[in-house]
Amino acid sequence: MQTPSRFTAKKSHLASLLFLFSVGCSGQSAIADTLTVTYAGSMGVVMDNGLGPDFAKKNHIDYQGQGQGAYGMARLLAAKKVVADVFVSITPGPIDVLKQAGLVDHAQPVASTRMVIAYNPHSRFAQQFARSGDDGQTPWWKILSEPDLRFGRTDPTSDPQGQNIIFTLKLAERYYQQPGLAKTIMGELINPQQIAAEGGLLARLEAGQVDAASGYESATRSAKLPYVVLPDHINLSNPDYRKQWYDKVNFTLADHTGQLKTYHPQPLVFYAAVLKNAPHPQLAQQFIHYLTSAPAQQIFKDNGYDQPKGKALYAQ
Repeated sequence: MQTPSRFTAKKSHLASLLFLFSVGCSGQSAIADTLTVTYAGSMGVVMDNGLGPDFAKKNHIDYQGQGQGAYGMARLLAAKKVVADVFVSITPGPIDVLKQAGLVDHAQPVASTRMVIAYNPHSRFAQQFARSGDDGQTPWWKILSEPDLRFGRTDPTSDPQGQNIIFTLKLAERYYQQPGLAKTIMGELINPQQIAAEGGLLARLEAGQVDAASGYESATRSAKLPYVVLPDHINLSNPDYRKQWYDKVNFTLADHTGQLKTYHPQPLVFYAAVLKNAPHPQLAQQFIHYLTSAPAQQIFKDNGYDQPKGKALYAQ
């Protein structure tokens, strides 16, 4: 066995000193903190390409994002199958799951949006959708009723958007006086030919696998896809219509446990919460504060999101 020379030992010691000096000068630990943010799947672009990297750069940390249908993600967090610092949800419902699990006690509104019908610009129905808002042209709901049109949406048992398109189409029945319209467009509430994971729905649309899809205006604009603007009476964005219109519709469906549950519309507001088992609680609080700051709100706006609406959840 060969014994290291004094020169080699001195060289190794010098390298160690240089490493420690460089770490000390940077003011950071050798392994940077990583903020983990879980979010509603439709927020992938604004979170992973905008807000997350901007916050990480400003605070000299690493950022890791994970998106999924908001109810599905909330259940994973509640069961501690996923551990994260922050959860950002669309609608209060998924936050309530975490409240009941004892994992949150406050949720801050950070943005809002509205329901739209997104469409593939290369679909053979694209020109009809582009003209559907003009007087005298075929309305959007008649185009969606075409038997050979391929329509995409998400799972209402795991994703608020999957629920919201059902509410939107049921409201459209009332607004346009078209009984049975929702069933004509969707078939059964759970229709495997239409349902896709939230994070992959717009990707399917972009790839031409479907002609049109439900969407939030925020995510649709982030993806730079064309869409049909819907009236406030049915797009779930305007609190002034909640009692007069939105609260008039509901549907009943077996939830993820197999139990029948009646679903009601909730405002399309994005809420951010620090999880009580967050690995980095102080950093998580800083991120929540950052989301309401002017730079973050500008990133939201640039990606098609509207300003937050309403009050914080569970505020005393």
